[in-house]
Amino acid sequence: MSTRRQSNRSRGSEYRRCRSGNNAILVTGVAGFIGFHTAKHLIDRGDRVVGLDNLNDYYDVNLKRARLKNIETSPSAELFQFEKIDLADRADMASLFERHALDSVIHLGAQAGVRYSLENPHVYIDSNLTGFVNILEGCRRHGIRHLTYASSSSVYGANTTMPFSVHHNVDHPVSLYAATKKSNELLAHTYSHLFGLPTTGLRFFTVYGPWGRPDMAVFKFTEAILNDRPIDVYNHGKMKRDFTYIDDIVEGVVRSHDRIAVPNCCAGGNHPAWSSDKPDPGMSRAPYRIYNIGNNRPSELTHLIEVIENALGKKAKKNFLPMQPGDVPETYADIQDLINDVGFAPKTSLEEGIEKFVEWYLDYAM
Repeated sequence: MSTRRQSNRSRGSEYRRCRSGNNAILVTGVAGFIGFHTAKHLIDRGDRVVGLDNLNDYYDVNLKRARLKNIETSPSAELFQFEKIDLADRADMASLFERHALDSVIHLGAQAGVRYSLENPHVYIDSNLTGFVNILEGCRRHGIRHLTYASSSSVYGANTTMPFSVHHNVDHPVSLYAATKKSNELLAHTYSHLFGLPTTGLRFFTVYGPWGRPDMAVFKFTEAILNDRPIDVYNHGKMKRDFTYIDDIVEGVVRSHDRIAVPNCCAGGNHPAWSSDKPDPGMSRAPYRIYNIGNNRPSELTHLIEVIENALGKKAKKNFLPMQPGDVPETYADIQDLINDVGFAPKTSLEEGIEKFVEWYLDYAM
């Protein structure tokens, strides 16, 4: 066992800030929505970043390339290096960890989308499961100080107790996408337990903002309204989402990355020690953490549409439809653990965030 891995096992009661020093932070999914913004934030503060993406065609590759160009032409571009690699390629992933001196990993690459998983299940297994194991193995074998990875609010599945808490059981996913994200959390805990690898999983709640994904509601609605096309409104608009602005997500990701996970039994006064008699899903004796990152203010879908209409100065044509398979009627994040441990809570209102998104969209797409 390496000296570095031994230090992971004996960190004691204090969080340690994860600094890259002369080494780099690996950011996967760097041409994606959250990965792009995270990489920009890191290089702007002076960190070296190795960005990984396979540039697949799940949505417009030109948007992904535009995000990369934005990074590569920024004032801090010398701190960024791009690698085009598929997460599921074991040999290429092993080579990546061999070739780069990496300090920590922020794993944001995955096959996204609930509805897409109904028709393309194998893509989710390849990217979200095989790819995640390749990340874990790279971290384990190369002394990575901290793995921070994207989970999803989708893991709450059939849960109805609101707000969703990391201390709730999440054993009833209702989509394959959610099942792969729950599996990521289980795999991460196993590596934290067996190998002392500090891991922090982040359950994102409906992220939106500039450079967002075209398959997400805010982007689709904006595009359709401007082009006089009707928008599909599922469950007849009676759906609530904890819409979370991208800058808040990135702040939560980076702060969580910087505070290396330690066992709950050694975490100080925020929580009681984990007990095997009454196991708490949000706690562990391993260096393992799970946090929700959500706005903590769910909005009904009809309200979102009104806010977009106001920002555009144009009314939507609505096509009301029933609930789709894999969808849930409401998401609502309990973020108390994030506040207690990381010292952060999202703060951007839906109105402010939509205004910023629309401003970007009109500049980028029109």
